[in-house]
Amino acid sequence: MKKLKLFLAFALTLTFNGIYSQNKDIDTIKDIMKQQEEAWSAHDLEGFMQGYWKSEDLTYFSRGKVTKGWQTTLDNYKKGYPTKAHTGELRFRIAQITEINEGGYYVMGEYFLTREAGDANGTFMIIFKKINGEWKIVADSSC
Repeated sequence: MKKLKLFLAFALTLTFNGIYSQNKDIDTIKDIMKQQEEAWSAHDLEGFMQGYWKSEDLTYFSRGKVTKGWQTTLDNYKKGYPTKAHTGELRFRIAQITEINEGGYYVMGEYFLTREAGDANGTFMIIFKKINGEWKIVADSSC
């Protein structure tokens, strides 16, 4: 009976630690996305890109086109959103954050741009991966 109690206590500890760790990861991901909203809304595209993996392997998919690389993605944002009137104010509505494995999550939701150049709304699915102890977006599909 004593061994069963020890086993149950150990199992509960592992479960609570796993739930705590997952909740902490989700909170961190939400914080990154909040920082992205703020940076975008301040027309700080470099700040917005801090949430992304600074690698040539970063993948961005939109409008039927795949873009590879952090710098290429930033350059495309600068070209497509050259002024504050184009970036406007960004808000995300997160529909789901799901753990893929211990080092990865996917996030699905909607984005809303309120701007002088005309409002724009759409959906996204992004993949976060823990790299060198930090959560970074490694893939983004927006439409």
